[in-house]
Amino acid sequence: MSVVGFDLGYQNCHVAIARSGGIETVANEFSDRCTPAVVSFGLKNRPIGIAAKNQLITNANNTVSSFKKFHGRAFSDAFVQKEKNNMPYKLVQMNNGGVGVKVNYLEEENVFSIAQITAMLLTKLKETAEYNLKKPVTDCVLSVPSFFTDAERRSVLDAAQIVGLNCLKLMNDMTAVALNYGIYKQDLPAPEEKPKIVVFADMGHSSFQLSACAFNKGKLKVLGTAFDPYLGGKSFDEKLVEHFCTEFKTKYKLDVKSKIRALLRLYQECEKLKKLMSSNSTDLPLNIECFMNDLDVSGRMNRAEFEALCSDLLQRIEAPLRSLMEQTQLRAEDVSAVEVIGGATRIPAVKERIAKFFGKDVSTTLNADEAVARGCALQCAILSPAFKVREFSVTDVVPFPISLKWSTEADEAEGVHEVFSKNHAAPFSKVLTFYRKNAFQIEAFYSDPSVVPYPESKIGHFVVQNICAAKDGEKSKVKVKVRVNTHGIFSVSTASMVERMEVDESEDQTGETEVDKNQSTTETLETDQSIQQESSEAGSQPQVQTDGQSCPPSPETSSGDNKMTESDKGNEKKIDQPPEAKKPKMKVKNIDLPIEANLVWQLGKDLLNMYIENEGKMILQDKLEKERNDAKNAVEEYVYEFRDKLCGPYEKFVSDKDQSRFLDLLTQTENWLYEDGEDQPKQVYIEKLEELKKLGTPIQNRAREAEERPRSFEELGQRLQHYAKIIEEYRKKSEAYEHISSTDMEKVEKCVRETMEWMNNMMNAQAKQRLNQDPVVQVHDIKAKRTSLDSSCHGIVSQPKPKVEPPKEEKPLNGVNENHEDGTNSEKTKNNPTQAQQNGECHPNEKRTIDMDLD
Repeated sequence: MSVVGFDLGYQNCHVAIARSGGIETVANEFSDRCTPAVVSFGLKNRPIGIAAKNQLITNANNTVSSFKKFHGRAFSDAFVQKEKNNMPYKLVQMNNGGVGVKVNYLEEENVFSIAQITAMLLTKLKETAEYNLKKPVTDCVLSVPSFFTDAERRSVLDAAQIVGLNCLKLMNDMTAVALNYGIYKQDLPAPEEKPKIVVFADMGHSSFQLSACAFNKGKLKVLGTAFDPYLGGKSFDEKLVEHFCTEFKTKYKLDVKSKIRALLRLYQECEKLKKLMSSNSTDLPLNIECFMNDLDVSGRMNRAEFEALCSDLLQRIEAPLRSLMEQTQLRAEDVSAVEVIGGATRIPAVKERIAKFFGKDVSTTLNADEAVARGCALQCAILSPAFKVREFSVTDVVPFPISLKWSTEADEAEGVHEVFSKNHAAPFSKVLTFYRKNAFQIEAFYSDPSVVPYPESKIGHFVVQNICAAKDGEKSKVKVKVRVNTHGIFSVSTASMVERMEVDESEDQTGETEVDKNQSTTETLETDQSIQQESSEAGSQPQVQTDGQSCPPSPETSSGDNKMTESDKGNEKKIDQPPEAKKPKMKVKNIDLPIEANLVWQLGKDLLNMYIENEGKMILQDKLEKERNDAKNAVEEYVYEFRDKLCGPYEKFVSDKDQSRFLDLLTQTENWLYEDGEDQPKQVYIEKLEELKKLGTPIQNRAREAEERPRSFEELGQRLQHYAKIIEEYRKKSEAYEHISSTDMEKVEKCVRETMEWMNNMMNAQAKQRLNQDPVVQVHDIKAKRTSLDSSCHGIVSQPKPKVEPPKEEKPLNGVNENHEDGTNSEKTKNNPTQAQQNGECHPNEKRTIDMDLD
């Protein structure tokens, strides 16, 4: 199982993987751990990442960047309408009313949704992870901003599904950072002690996010979040761009905004200038050659001027900070540390504002760019059975309050209830009880649209179907489970109708009474195991009645005691039925009900399948184009490499005539590559390379043979000397070889003589051959001769000497004493049992051999 975390940033992306050594942020094919969130479209393929960023200016209309902010939005959205004029590519309305990107791909106009564009980026990140892990990647954890709404989160999940990724969890950026911070801390307080409060501040390319977290040993609880989704590094870049646009208009009479390429170049240079000013307070130049109309432009800026220019942006930093402290009821002195990450936090003025608010220096112990990806990989490792991770529970929060509105009977008022308040623990489930005779509709929406950075407050509506009246004609009891899941997405997960059946006591085998052990008439809250500490909050939730009124709170939770309290039983009698002298025994049966969900900007199944199919086709096209380019590059590389060597190390291995002919062919091939051969099928390049190799391979072989042949002859000569020395020792009657028969030694002598004769003949013949001619003998022939020599001679000369068995001991005659090596006499030993025992013998009359293994 793969363990991968993807940080999908506005400007850049990072990939972190889990290995046995820990969490590692991996590099792409350019050896860069940062992959730009840019997708470009060409005539043959889709450059993605660094390759796409390199085309940002040259292919501006077909290169898509900064698209993350369009997830889950309608084309008519005011934000989209504002941003579309600032984009180099064209935004259009899709058939479902969503945002599409219009580009030229494969010489045709195509419109891709934002989910498709994100899927293309994920394809690249997935390839990077697979290259480093050396295995397929399926399971992963993706990061999203903490202020993303349900529609935006679902759009990211759709993108993951398009590319074949199983997203185990959509993790909020700040929660991932907090996990990365807390799981490695060894000095956290014990669970029963007061938690350590840490504030995390992340100012990236396009947003400013804050999170206050409480840490105990093995436990992380998010207390609250705050954000400014439109304040980031890009905001500071835009201030610089506006400044220099005005300056260049006055100084050079240039309207920069009229040329998209010039504007993009200015954005790039302003971003570089901003980074330089973060580390240097002196005047810094901005120079751009051939900017517009063949004019070179220049300007200057220092840090003090930059901070004055961006004073309004710096003032916006305090509002989210103040909001966070108010939500969590914290004071500055309650905060133990303030950790900052994100590229824009490198601006000194930003850090100073944050530090001044809390009255303490900010910490930069985390990697500002990679902290989110590492946190996602850690979460994936926790969810994966393949890795054992230190126990660490994570409790996140609901960023926006969520309310429900449901349809009612004709004689009842409309019901509205807030089910999840702001900063409510998540993931979390609640069970609501309704009394209905017919199907009814529940609508979910954000309670306070003013705090949601999204124009649509509606989340979706859910229809609970197949409800019928009870057997007695009364309304049926319907239990509906609503949930904010691990992705932070709201859903009505299940619905069931409670049917009561009267049974005889003799037939009742289950022992269940009118109130099933898992059901109650009051509202029931079900918590995830990861946040069981929140179950006490269940008692504060009201019962949902069909008339929209609230009943007194109940302390019961499904994860707690399965039995109802006495007060609950009393309340049930008063509300549901009159008291009776004797109540018949009832059996409860839960019938699952279908739920029809209609969500805001939810992709249909058919459309999603079509996107998956299209992505598969584009991946195949990219693969074929890569193979074609590799074949073309192989021809180009062969031309340049051989032309250099023909006039260098290969010159003496080719005749003048062949050299001239080959050089002409190489030049013709080079000209062909840049003219007719610029865009040819893969097979054409393969055939062209084979044509070149017909002339080049013999030259390469001669050079290689000339280099390796002397070493091979030397190795063969050493073997011949070895066997010749053995023959000479044999003739001198050496004891080492006297066991070898004369017939065998004659075979060795004959083989050595023939091999020596062959080697001398070959060396003499090769010495007469010119270097530009094919060799008389090749290296593999010499190696084969050496192998043949060893197979014929080695077995004979290395045969071991026959073992000489020692003479057998004769048994002593009766009455004759036997002397042992240790000087003892067997007769004496026989007559002296004590001495026999000292000599390690058994009883003299029971002497036997004992085999022992000694270690």
